[in-house]
Amino acid sequence: MDKILASVHRNLHLLALGSNASDESSANTAVLNRSVHTFNSLKDVTLRCSHLYVTPAFPPGAGPDFVNACMAVESPHTAEEMLALCHRIEAEMGRVRKKRWGQRVIDIDLLATGDTVLPDRETLRHWMELPLARQMEEAPDQLILPHPRLHERGFVLVPLADVAPDWVHPVLGLSVTQMRDRLDPEEIAAIRPI
Repeated sequence: MDKILASVHRNLHLLALGSNASDESSANTAVLNRSVHTFNSLKDVTLRCSHLYVTPAFPPGAGPDFVNACMAVESPHTAEEMLALCHRIEAEMGRVRKKRWGQRVIDIDLLATGDTVLPDRETLRHWMELPLARQMEEAPDQLILPHPRLHERGFVLVPLADVAPDWVHPVLGLSVTQMRDRLDPEEIAAIRPI
C-alpha cells in the first residue's frame, strides 16, 4: 500500500542537459555522463536518459559544439525543488553563470513538470513570443514552465523524443514528436547521435 501511495505523489520532470566546455566532444560527453550519474545516485529519483547528441552551439558562434541529452525524471520533488537541485548539481560541477547562452561546463534546464504551467499562461505566452534579440538580453526572474523555447529547439526535442515522445505541451497541445517534426529538416540533420 505504501508503494502505491508513494507512486501517486511522484512528478514527471523533463530535463535538458548540455555541455560545450571543451572543443573535444569526448570531454563534454564525460561531463554529461557525470551529471546523469549524479541524478541517478539520488535515492528518491527514477530516470530515463536519452542518447547523447552533438549539436551546433546556439546561438551560432557561442562556442564549441554541444553534447546534449534529455532525461525524464520521476521524483516527489516539486518543480521549484527540482530546479534548485539542477542548480546545485551545476554548481558542484563548476558552472559559473557569466554570459547568457555562453560557453559552459554544464547546463541543466528544467523543461517541464507534467502538465504544469508556471506562473500562468499569460506570462508563459509572453516569454514564448519574445523576439530573439530580446531573448538574448532578457531572462525571466521566476520559474517559467514549460520552458518557453522548448518547442523551437531541435537540440532539445531530438533527445527529448527518446525519453518522452508522447508528452504533450499543455499550452500548444502538441506532443514532443509533433513539435520536433515541425522543425526545419536541416536543423534536425545537424544533430548527430554519438
